[in-house]
Amino acid sequence: MKILIADDAAFMRMRLKKLLEQEGYEVVEAANGQEAVSLYAEHHPSAVLMDITMPEMDGVAATQAICQSDPKARVIMVSALGQQAMIVSAIKAGAKDFVVKPYEPERVMQALSKWVSA
Repeated sequence: MKILIADDAAFMRMRLKKLLEQEGYEVVEAANGQEAVSLYAEHHPSAVLMDITMPEMDGVAATQAICQSDPKARVIMVSALGQQAMIVSAIKAGAKDFVVKPYEPERVMQALSKWVSA
């Protein structure tokens, strides 16, 4: 299964990619929301791990664009503490779940298994 990671921080993408590849997932990476929307259309991943705060297009706008093009998209927000209002906006935009940074690997896998197997 393919997972799209959208985060402007290269080290966060690297950490998530390592975790996911160890679990047997194929990973596609985007450095901003605009790239995430394009890569989603190109690869149709099983799920998206989307950062909220990114350049070009933020995670909420990217989630909205992805969910408009694919109502069945499974977007999981990954955000820092203190971004509760943004998380609510992301859920309204179509996100299915959220994981708080700094994340626990088990929580990321729990969120993915909940939505990817659905």
